[in-house]
Amino acid sequence: MNAKETLNLISKQWCDINDLRKLTGLGKNNAIKLKNEIKIDLENKGYQLPTNKLFPMNEVVSYLKININYLQKMAKEVIN
Repeated sequence: MNAKETLNLISKQWCDINDLRKLTGLGKNNAIKLKNEIKIDLENKGYQLPTNKLFPMNEVVSYLKININYLQKMAKEVIN
């Protein structure tokens, strides 16, 4: 997935397991483990998550330490 596709994906409000798999390149089982880690982290921060297994994308980006400025720079360079 290139920088533009990644930016498009992380611009969504919510993240599901398929989005998490795309962002990380993990298989289904490891993505589920990561999802559970993120869920525990968010619950420890006081979040009350919806029961439909979605997570706030901004928290996923933060947890994965995705550098948005770098992605924007790379996407801009590809366009030029």
